[in-house]
Amino acid sequence: MLKPSILGRLSRFARDRRGVSAVEFALIAPVMIGLYLGCAEISDGVAADRKVSLIAGALSNLSAQATTITTTDMTNILDASSAIISPYSASLLKMTVSCIKIDGTGVAKIQWSATRNGTARSVGSTYSFPSSAGALAVKNSWLLLSEVSYAYTPTVGYTITGTLTLSDQMYMSPRITAPTYGVTTCT
Repeated sequence: MLKPSILGRLSRFARDRRGVSAVEFALIAPVMIGLYLGCAEISDGVAADRKVSLIAGALSNLSAQATTITTTDMTNILDASSAIISPYSASLLKMTVSCIKIDGTGVAKIQWSATRNGTARSVGSTYSFPSSAGALAVKNSWLLLSEVSYAYTPTVGYTITGTLTLSDQMYMSPRITAPTYGVTTCT
């Protein structure tokens, strides 16, 4: 049997509410901090992915507006497109723009390709459209293809996911005529 003083102390301890707020905060704080950091990481990742899509659009759009693209013009197009990635590092960005000629039999071939930090497509190589873009393979036409990828490393979650490769590609028809790049025509 317990002594009355021990029972009294236990009873007072059970009724005491002075530390409840601190205990509740200690239990909820890690969850709230995790939710905050998770939301910030997701928002940052979505923003970076959106910028990659904008770069793909800008790269093909700027290339499609010209009839002749000099080496200096291509440098300017790549510079202007890569400026969109700011405030993220442009050194992690890979961009390639290629002119595709689809002949009368429906075979698509690369006519020219320019890149920054990536791999240019081989001139004369056959291009296979992905199933989602198969309707773009119109016979006797030209398309400009821009391909962009970005090595995104989350600020806090990098230990969980590591570096993520965000990528997008965009097809665009030339505005006036298939552009000539340097001395290589797309026609």
